Amino acid sequence: MIKGETSMGLFDRFKKIINNSNKKELNTYEEGLKKTRQEINNKIKILSNKYKKISDEYFEELEEIFIMADVGVETVMKFIDKLKKRVKSEHIVDSKDLLDIIIDEMFIIYVNNDIIINKINYAEKSPTVILFVGVNGVGKTTSIGKMAYKLKNEGKKVLLVAGDTFRAGAVEQIIEWGNKIGCDVVSKESADAASVIYEALTQAKEKSYDVVLIDTAGRLQNKVNLMNELDKINKVIGKIIPNAPHETLLVIDATTGQNGISQAKSFKEITNITGIVLTKLDGTAKGGIVLAIKENVGIPVKFIGLGEKEEDLGVFDIEKYIYGLFGGSYEE
Repeated sequence: MIKGETSMGLFDRFKKIINNSNKKELNTYEEGLKKTRQEINNKIKILSNKYKKISDEYFEELEEIFIMADVGVETVMKFIDKLKKRVKSEHIVDSKDLLDIIIDEMFIIYVNNDIIINKINYAEKSPTVILFVGVNGVGKTTSIGKMAYKLKNEGKKVLLVAGDTFRAGAVEQIIEWGNKIGCDVVSKESADAASVIYEALTQAKEKSYDVVLIDTAGRLQNKVNLMNELDKINKVIGKIIPNAPHETLLVIDATTGQNGISQAKSFKEITNITGIVLTKLDGTAKGGIVLAIKENVGIPVKFIGLGEKEEDLGVFDIEKYIYGLFGGSYEE
């Protein structure tokens, strides 16, 4: 992001990036964000036909469109203020000329002059340890299975760890994933999470695994207990492998909307979150949560789930995401 770059300059550069992108990936974003696109893009087009000239009424309805897409009230207010300033300074009158500015500002609001790192922070010396946290029911164990599938296809030797010893069926679920994709799983009956993880990491070092993916319990009702458990887990990990975990990924269900923001804030208070895995983005019209998470919590979305198959967990890309929201609006 070059600060002060003109809207059209950025827009042209943006289109060029899209044209050079993998078409299959773009199609995945386009299809996966279909419901959200209908909530945002289609309604903006209808709004532009309703109001040929930009007015206060136009901005009021535009504000409502983004709020309904779960961008978040606070984020939307800032976003609309920025649009108003751009309209005034660039003397924009026709509402149809505003789409470039909307796309531009959506990109800016996510990047916010930060260096966005959406790749895994691999350790210099294997194994790389990735801890997954999140409440029950968000797709945590499924995301671990999909991540393992992705990493295995990239040539990595992956070990799964059944660290959620609290939820009934969690251990069986991760073992099932291990069998399905051909990855080893470490689990222990009637053991606490820390002892399972200790055994797994010892094995990972002895047998030269590249990546260790650790499942954890998802109870957030009692923050003190969860904080103590995660603290204990982090100490065990750091004792066996210095400077680990290398990633702590928070899994959030996109269909929960603003509740996902609350979860992110709560987990950020009790442990060091390095990135978000946003699941079920294809099943919601509230895909604006991507912008709300970054704006409200300051944590980047690193991976997104856009389907139910093993391969349907992808590295998040803000440009492809915005393309998915606006689709054909980029065509000449």
